[in-house]
Amino acid sequence: MKNTSKQELRKRIIELKKQQSVESMTLHSVKALTTLEDLPIFKGAKTILLYHALKDEVQTAAFINKWREKKTILLPVVEGDFLKLKIYNDKDSLSIGAYGIEEPSGKDFTDYNSIDLAIIPGMSFDKKGNRLGRGKGYYDRLLPNIDAYKIGLCYQFQISEYIPTETHDKLMDAILTENGIITEI
Repeated sequence: MKNTSKQELRKRIIELKKQQSVESMTLHSVKALTTLEDLPIFKGAKTILLYHALKDEVQTAAFINKWREKKTILLPVVEGDFLKLKIYNDKDSLSIGAYGIEEPSGKDFTDYNSIDLAIIPGMSFDKKGNRLGRGKGYYDRLLPNIDAYKIGLCYQFQISEYIPTETHDKLMDAILTENGIITEI
């Protein structure tokens, strides 16, 4: 609904997440990531920005590990108010960082122009490609630097009719859930 604030929408999504079982979220994660693997944009991508999931996000750990030898996988690392990107080598190179997220160590990756595909998490997305984050602005500061095709990845129940936007918000090129691509802008 257009009168819903970002904070109200986040609360609604958090409540919906609490209603999901670990089993269903695991199954839906596998379905969404299997669809991602079949997309031509994924097949052709050499360098992919992904994310190491929090427990309430589409689970990416096994997927990241599966593709690490075939593609260059980049993961964000929280440094202050910004996300830095680092190459994922293997799960032994991960350590717990900000917000309990597993983050890779090593040198910063700064060749943003070489990123072919960016898979972006969110609290919610709408069918116009708008994204609602967790409210800290990390991706709002990162995404303007990345020209790659951007896919918002979430569970179907996280799709909202409308997301309030601001001028700095960046649109996703597509949204992907366990039901497939639900929108392509």
